Amino acid sequence: MTNAPKVTTPPDLDSLWDYDHPAETEKKFRTILPEADRWGGIGYKVELLTQIARTLGLQQRFDEAHALLDTVEPLLPKAGETASVRYLLERGRCYNSGQQIDRAIPLFREAWERADKAGLDFYSVDAAHMMAIAMPAAEKSLWNDRAVATAETSSDPKARRWLGSLYNNIGWSLFEEKKYDSALVMFRRAFDFRFTQGKPDQIRFAKWCVAKGLRFTNQVDAALSTQEELQRDIESSGAEPDGFVFEELAECHLTLGHKEKSREYFARAYTLLSQDPWLARDEPERLARMRELSGSQ
Repeated sequence: MTNAPKVTTPPDLDSLWDYDHPAETEKKFRTILPEADRWGGIGYKVELLTQIARTLGLQQRFDEAHALLDTVEPLLPKAGETASVRYLLERGRCYNSGQQIDRAIPLFREAWERADKAGLDFYSVDAAHMMAIAMPAAEKSLWNDRAVATAETSSDPKARRWLGSLYNNIGWSLFEEKKYDSALVMFRRAFDFRFTQGKPDQIRFAKWCVAKGLRFTNQVDAALSTQEELQRDIESSGAEPDGFVFEELAECHLTLGHKEKSREYFARAYTLLSQDPWLARDEPERLARMRELSGSQ
């Protein structure tokens, strides 16, 4: 009986990510951790540990994430520039998600400076996009523009794949400024880009953003029709029910005066979204509104 061939090429860490299911991604990463040194040396192992820390942060296990990053920090001098940039990004993300934004911003800035200098376009875009998220409104556009400029001109396909997220983020920045017409333009650009990539989950989210933009530009009938298309697509594909789609269906029906329909969808939205730990922490008023408009006691 012959032994199975040993894996000699380390798995691409970014391809293992499922950002909607960080606990499952953590398990994948921990499974390959024992072989990390043999596969890719200290640099690969450090990058892998930073990504495990990111999965912990997405599960709101911030203390564990920081503790793991503390073990990574002494390894950085021998791990290479990419590993160091990834460490800065994940430490910054952990602070940002833990609402310690003042501690996150210097880390994102250093990550951007080092990645930009080293020609690491993918991480340069990542760092700039995190700066745009973390910075005050007046400075968001500067960092979004930097990220888009790098992504659009890069020869790295991975850097160019950022464009869907960047167009979306710019759309939401404009949305927060109540520039709804301009936001809708960017949401449509994000949708067009996602459509070319052909990933159903990303296409659905981009379409949801377009529909929300339609509602806020007083095109409520078109918004409702688009959200109904999304709901049919989710049902026919066997995907998990989406509470955010239910919420938008409820808002559209409420605006159009369909009280019974709106109550039904607010109830369905609340059932799902009340279980979202990020929404419960950051937007309790939004959840309370869903509950009230659903007619629940």
